Amino acid sequence: MSSIGSPRHENDPEVIRRLLTTPARWAVVGLSNNPLRVAPRVAHFLQTRLGMEIIPVSLRGDSVLGEPGYKTLGEIPGHVDVVDCFVNSQKVGAVVDQAIAIGASAVWLQLGVIDEEALARAKSAGLDVVMDTCPIIEYEYL
Repeated sequence: MSSIGSPRHENDPEVIRRLLTTPARWAVVGLSNNPLRVAPRVAHFLQTRLGMEIIPVSLRGDSVLGEPGYKTLGEIPGHVDVVDCFVNSQKVGAVVDQAIAIGASAVWLQLGVIDEEALARAKSAGLDVVMDTCPIIEYEYL
């Protein structure tokens, strides 16, 4: 499918800067202990380099990086600031809808994860949005 003629989301550098420099609780959806996946490396970066609280969310609800895991965003106690999405583009809309439902402040769709309609729903609900990029990459530009 061609994106010619369709609106394309442009990430706001100020939103990215604020999300990466403000201490926050990041629910990392799709985070597992599989060292072959990118999510553990990014979550470790967020936790150790940026000082963010990491909340693992996966189908199994496994604990990762010393933090207890959950199966859904709705199970997480307390406020979630950022929902970081490591799920494929076809499934991310449901995660974004959960983020809206729990009152998250922002959604971050990782590199290669694109869903313009889900992002439009998040924006309409008042969430900050970032799509198709990685915190590690973006941090280098701060």
